[in-house]
Amino acid sequence: MKSLSALRGAAMAALFAVTSLLSLPAAAESAYEAPLPAEINSDPDLCKHVPCAEVVPGADSFSPRKGKPAYVEAYRSEGGQKTLVGYAFLSTDIVDIPAYSGKPVITLIGMDTKGIITGTKILRHSEPILLLGIPESVLTKFIKQYLGKYVGDKIEIGKAREGEAMIGLDAITGATVTVIAQNQVIMRSGVAIARQVGILKVEPKPQIKFAAVNDTLSWAQLVDEGSVRRLTVQPEQLGMPRAAEPYVDMQYGYLNTPSVGRSILGDNGYQSLMTQLKPGEHAIFIISNGSDSFKGSGFVRGGIFDRVQVGQDMDAYTFRDLDYLNLWGVKAAGAPAYKESAIFIIRDPGFSAAYPWNLVFLANKRDRETGHRDFVSFSDEYWVPARYIEGGRPKVVKPDAPWLKVWKARAVEIGLFVALLVAVATVYANRDALTRRSTRKNKWPVNAFKYTFWIISIGFVGFGMLAQPSITQVLTWFHSLLFKWQWELFLTDPFIFLFWIFIILTTFVWGRGLFCGWMCPFGSLSELIYKVAGAIGLKRFQFALPMKWHNRLKWIKYAVFFGLLAVSVFSMGLAEMLAEVEPFKTTFLVGMFNRAWPYTLFVAVLLGLSIFIERPFCKYLCPLGASLAMPSTFRWFGLKRKQECNTCKACAVGCGSLAIDEHGRIDHRECMHCLDCMVLYTDEHACPPLAQERKRRTKAGLPLTPIGKDGYYIPIKPVPAAKA
Repeated sequence: MKSLSALRGAAMAALFAVTSLLSLPAAAESAYEAPLPAEINSDPDLCKHVPCAEVVPGADSFSPRKGKPAYVEAYRSEGGQKTLVGYAFLSTDIVDIPAYSGKPVITLIGMDTKGIITGTKILRHSEPILLLGIPESVLTKFIKQYLGKYVGDKIEIGKAREGEAMIGLDAITGATVTVIAQNQVIMRSGVAIARQVGILKVEPKPQIKFAAVNDTLSWAQLVDEGSVRRLTVQPEQLGMPRAAEPYVDMQYGYLNTPSVGRSILGDNGYQSLMTQLKPGEHAIFIISNGSDSFKGSGFVRGGIFDRVQVGQDMDAYTFRDLDYLNLWGVKAAGAPAYKESAIFIIRDPGFSAAYPWNLVFLANKRDRETGHRDFVSFSDEYWVPARYIEGGRPKVVKPDAPWLKVWKARAVEIGLFVALLVAVATVYANRDALTRRSTRKNKWPVNAFKYTFWIISIGFVGFGMLAQPSITQVLTWFHSLLFKWQWELFLTDPFIFLFWIFIILTTFVWGRGLFCGWMCPFGSLSELIYKVAGAIGLKRFQFALPMKWHNRLKWIKYAVFFGLLAVSVFSMGLAEMLAEVEPFKTTFLVGMFNRAWPYTLFVAVLLGLSIFIERPFCKYLCPLGASLAMPSTFRWFGLKRKQECNTCKACAVGCGSLAIDEHGRIDHRECMHCLDCMVLYTDEHACPPLAQERKRRTKAGLPLTPIGKDGYYIPIKPVPAAKA
């Protein structure tokens, strides 16, 4: 009763800690899910809604929004005259690069007339790690590194390597995805505006030289060779309900290519178009179906088509009314029916069809949780087929994707991590041979590996690589499957990505116990504390809950998991806050002494309980363990059992996970794969059926043959009778 009273008191303390930390008030200046006026995306007076003067110091007045993408001019009044001192622009008017949350970090950026960044301010973000893990001030400090930097410089995250013409910025430990995304947001926004206002000059590219190919092709042939491409946007990608019809379904191509132009427009139409184009001008066509228009309902004479543009490298080419021509029909045989069409002219000398370019569709996406609308873009790459280019396509070296840069930069650590995962799986796959070398009195053949992996998991994986898997990743994957799957979102953290491949495979092969019992950093820390406490004389205070209470309390973790999953459907931000029931961020990512006291108290209570109860968090609270326990039901391989296990209680008495019931059955949803029961399984002195057989054979003078893989003595072959 004393042990139950102690447990009850500790549980109340844990509940108090959770309640306290979830009720902590947000910082007054927090930008997490900060409400922004709807007009911020459309009002010509941008600076009416955002603090432009903070990012362009010295400016006292600002123009309405100008250009495409949009910016405002910043002026300083001197002697009754206004002097242009810089520009302010909103990141989401220019790019929509998602951060780790899958949503962009909305940033206000200032730049002077020479292209020097003068200020940055985060207006809104959805990064839960900056709410519950890393202080938001750390991100603010990170973006201040851009002050005084020239937008034309090559700026990357991490230290600059010798011989590379780049500027390296300090990253934020534990928020790699966020800072890589933010670096792209600031630099791409700055370059786009600097080129538009003339700070950065556009260098003309070598223009395409067409080979002598003048075929007339059908629509299907144009599609097969890549001369006609397709860009489709579904309603759910814009936060709308799913529908049978796409939002827009555009098919497009480059008309300057003689074969394409003649096939689409006919000989006369192609010749007429070419006579209208000046040297260095380019024509593309678009036909579209869908529930909405790619031209946009807001287009007026003298205005800009605000839904489509062409992108090439860091340049974006928009279209005005004078860049639009009617497409009267498509001549190619087998062309599909369409609702609307257009021919757009690119007049900028910086564009070259000899190199790849992208058709970009721009739209506003409604956030289902908050109702807020964010700027988003969808693109498809087009490159003129090599057979139409004289000498073939030029060699193009594309920069590495952000996630690939992370993998290359941490190649050595990734190699060590993969080797660790392979070693753990290999050792466990050979558990039969390992446990047969162990006995109840000498478990070191098993424990030597297990304890080693615990220490490596805590030190290298948890505190070193910060690769503690979390229920938040399960929730993120769930939402990605429902709405939009983004490989890049998961690839940017290589250790978590590889760890989850290991977890998924081993869960379906052996059950969740290999990860939870051997490789989970927090689980390993909890178990190691329990073992060390027992070894230093506290064993007499250690206890296990009665099976009756265990069987009731073990369902709490499933309730926590399904609760978080349900909340995430309505508010991912709230689900991320409630996921603090996991102590992982406080323990490994941020540190117990770098957080507010309720977080620290909660972790201290859990680790303190671990001195007396084996893995209390893992058994009763862990939502990640619950999410892995369910698929463990469908594992391919389980731990072995004898027929006598149905009545024998020996293994159940020593099971720290309390995963063996009164009938000797192992519940692999609760089993941590400590292998203690498997050591007993082949121990002829500890396993009651084997001990009984050993005594019978010894008394009868029969040899003690080896114990087979099934856990029984190998039958003695009868001695053949002697010949008369």
